[in-house]
Amino acid sequence: MNELCIVTTGGTIDKIYFDDKSDYQIGEPQIGRMLNELGVGFRFSVIPILRKDSLHIQEEERALIRSTIAAQPAAHVLVTHGTDTMVDTAKVLADIEGKTIVLTGALSPARFRGSDAEFNIGCAVGAVQSLPPGVYIAMNGRIWDPTRVRKNVAANRFEAND
Repeated sequence: MNELCIVTTGGTIDKIYFDDKSDYQIGEPQIGRMLNELGVGFRFSVIPILRKDSLHIQEEERALIRSTIAAQPAAHVLVTHGTDTMVDTAKVLADIEGKTIVLTGALSPARFRGSDAEFNIGCAVGAVQSLPPGVYIAMNGRIWDPTRVRKNVAANRFEAND
């Protein structure tokens, strides 16, 4: 992998907690800062498209995500996305040819101690470099086929769908 294209859409991974408001809001994408701090050995670019909770992403925004990724020259694409509708977006990306696309996110904000964000990003970076072209989800230490996974909201993890 010569260069990784990162597309950010918001989600919990980029959430910021505001004490005065007792509320979360989507902040700036965290992935570029994280990769720089980790000293990764590859070039990357970050394209922030949305700053939304994935429950609020509409079909026209999924089309925008798809067209943005399809237009990039990079063959390796990592998408940070909210976990609630990550599978829906992955299915929209399924017909993009010649690219390895991995979606990941976090179940707690990247700014929080103990967040799963760095771990999930690390898994996604490894996956995007080693898998053949296609669309994948990297969550909970596993790489998933988007047609065979769901988020178990009660257990707060991804699992195979039956």
